Amino acid sequence: MEATAILNTITAASTTTFATYSSKSSSSPPPLSLTSLSSLTKPTRKLTLQSRTSAIYRNYSPISLRITAMSRAAPASVGASTFSKELKAWFYEEYGGVDVLKFDSKFKVPYELKDDQVLLKVAAVGLNPVDSKRRMGKFKATDSPLPTVPGYDVAGVVIKVGSQVKEYKVGDEVYGNINEKALEDLKQFGSLAEYTAVEEKLIAPKPKNISFAEAAGLPLAIETAYEGLERAGFSPGKSILVLGGAGGVGSLVIQLAKQVFGASKVAATASTGKLEFLRSLGVDLAIDYTKEKYEELPEKFDVVYDTVGEGERAVKAVKEGGSVVVLTGPVTPPGFRFVVTSKGEVLKKLNPYLESGKVKPIVDPKGPFPFDKVKEAFAYLETGRATGKVVIHPIPR
Repeated sequence: MEATAILNTITAASTTTFATYSSKSSSSPPPLSLTSLSSLTKPTRKLTLQSRTSAIYRNYSPISLRITAMSRAAPASVGASTFSKELKAWFYEEYGGVDVLKFDSKFKVPYELKDDQVLLKVAAVGLNPVDSKRRMGKFKATDSPLPTVPGYDVAGVVIKVGSQVKEYKVGDEVYGNINEKALEDLKQFGSLAEYTAVEEKLIAPKPKNISFAEAAGLPLAIETAYEGLERAGFSPGKSILVLGGAGGVGSLVIQLAKQVFGASKVAATASTGKLEFLRSLGVDLAIDYTKEKYEELPEKFDVVYDTVGEGERAVKAVKEGGSVVVLTGPVTPPGFRFVVTSKGEVLKKLNPYLESGKVKPIVDPKGPFPFDKVKEAFAYLETGRATGKVVIHPIPR
């Protein structure tokens, strides 16, 4: 089991205590200090940066504790609620392109686990277009202060639980999207690190038949696919056209429409080389967007799900009274846009379809990308040519 391997790694380190520090005894700031995980979305003090190339200062006085690594037999709640440790993580101190991403192998992070949170040893991370948009400063008005450790999607192993956590225990394999709202109250410390904290309500048990890498690529994309179909009023017997059917969200819209919602017909667009891939997902009508104009087809659809930003064309392909879901680009009536909400309950509802193989996670064949290739992974994601999801795995310790 992958969870056993991860816990064995942690157990092997049990003779070494986590590095600790005190603001009173330290003559210089740690390589990186972030706000506690319990207050990342609403930080109250200004951060100034400094690491090996720039330090991060904060006027806090963390409790200096020594917490040893946990064995497999560790109780549900281990150690004190506040501690500091070093970890590997990716972060950025300014908005911009891929080049603003930096890696540090000795981030010093003071953790304070909320009562409703679990602490995860991260096994894999799924990248999403929203990660790139956030890094480029598209959400400055609602974003957390810099510096930021990016990452929404995660799959990993529970190594500590808060006092009010009921469903999970140490050693459980879980997955989820750690940001409840995609564009607001974003966690300053995301999933692109060795460890991350997440509320119990945002995660679900990892399906036993899929890997950590496959699970990490699912949460935000499958939640977006599902919520969009629900908001569009999709139901058994209806038809749907998916624009960008080979992408991370599009490939899941196809599968959910067919396997969960009972679509009568699924059409989807992709480039020439990906038409067979669409058919393998259950698409009835695969449209080569390089050769055909889908809006000129005589057949119209009950729902058009636009993942690529072609709103003005998309509305020409929908039936009168139908719905057009628009994820990006301009919205033309009857099109609508929504901001996805992360819900562990949605993942739990869809787990049986994943476990039965009716819905399959799709990881781009160029991946998974190793943890030291995060820049390359983002660069590839931002070409818009990925098939399924771009995933980071493994996350080493």
